[in-house]
Amino acid sequence: MDLLYTPLYAAILGLVYVCLSILAVKARRRNQVALGDGGKADLQRAIRAHANFIEYTPITLLLLYFYEMLGQPAFIINIIALAFTAGRLIHAYNISRADEKIALRVTGMALTFSSIIVLSVLLIVNFVINF
Repeated sequence: MDLLYTPLYAAILGLVYVCLSILAVKARRRNQVALGDGGKADLQRAIRAHANFIEYTPITLLLLYFYEMLGQPAFIINIIALAFTAGRLIHAYNISRADEKIALRVTGMALTFSSIIVLSVLLIVNFVINF
């Protein structure tokens, strides 16, 4: 089974991760804080955007990998992966801003959670059907 889609989304999400890392480093430099957040709101937001991204991305990529390895339809893989990627971008953008739009942040988390739930349920259903 050739993997086509999971590596692509992993690469895209890897680039997003590096961008969030750079934003956190820049906020550290700007605030002259090497460890912790120094009580600086903009640094706290940059740290949380970076951390929140990495809290959800590995499990989702792993679930996506398993789903793709089962030979599931490309359109389903891509819909879920695009929803997750959009969710992570929307969330990261909004949590990073002092004037964040809570509705967009919630949308980002909803897309993230939905992607994880759908992949998990699909994998469980696949197991039950093939057991």
